[in-house]
Amino acid sequence: MATLPKQITACDEQIELQLAHWDARVDVQAQPLPAPRTTHRTAQRNEPQFDARTECYRVLGVDLTQVPAFQTPTVLLLLAELGPDFAGKFPTAKHFASWLGLCPDNRITGGKIMSSATRDVKSRVAEALRLAAQSLWHAQNYFGELYRRWKARLGGPKAITAMAHKLARILWHLLKFRQAFNPDVFRKEEEKMRRKKLARLQNTAAALGYRLIASQ
Repeated sequence: MATLPKQITACDEQIELQLAHWDARVDVQAQPLPAPRTTHRTAQRNEPQFDARTECYRVLGVDLTQVPAFQTPTVLLLLAELGPDFAGKFPTAKHFASWLGLCPDNRITGGKIMSSATRDVKSRVAEALRLAAQSLWHAQNYFGELYRRWKARLGGPKAITAMAHKLARILWHLLKFRQAFNPDVFRKEEEKMRRKKLARLQNTAAALGYRLIASQ
C-alpha cells in the first residue's frame, strides 16, 4: 500500500506529459483561465496532482468546468476519451448524443412507436456524463431543478439519462463553436421554471382554501 501514492503521482506525471504534447487552442497568458464556477467545493479524491484544469483549458480552448456538474477529473476523462477535435466528427449534437447511446432508440411498427428505450452502448464518456448528471441532485440552479423535476416524473434512471443527454449536447456545442459556457442562456429557462412552480403552488393552495402571500 505504501507504493500506491507513488504510483498515483507517477500516473499524474505521465498524464501531464501527454497533455503537454497537444497543441494549444488558447494562449493562457493572453486569455487567462476564468475564475472557478464556485470557490466552495471539496476536492475530489481523484483530483490530479497538477494544474489539470489549466491544461484542459489550453488544449480545448474552453473551460468546461464552468458547466454545472463538470469538475476537472470529468473534463480530463472527456478529453482523454474524445480528444480535442471530436466535435468536428459529428455534424450535430444529436449525432453525438446518439453515438453515446443517450438518445431514444425508437422502434416503429406500423407507424407506431413500440419502444423508445436507449441503445445499450458501452461508453466511458456516456458513463461519465451520467455520473455528472447524478451529481446535480442537490444543485441549486436550473440544471438541478430540471434534474429533480425529471426524476420526480420519470424516475431516477431515465432522469439521469435525460440530463446526461442535455450535458452531451452542451459539450458538443461549446467545443464545436469554441464558445465559453454562458449561464445567462439558461437563466431565462430557470426563471420560467420558477414561475411555473409558483403557479402550481398557488393553485394547490387555492384548492385547499388558502392564499399564498410573499414574504417581506
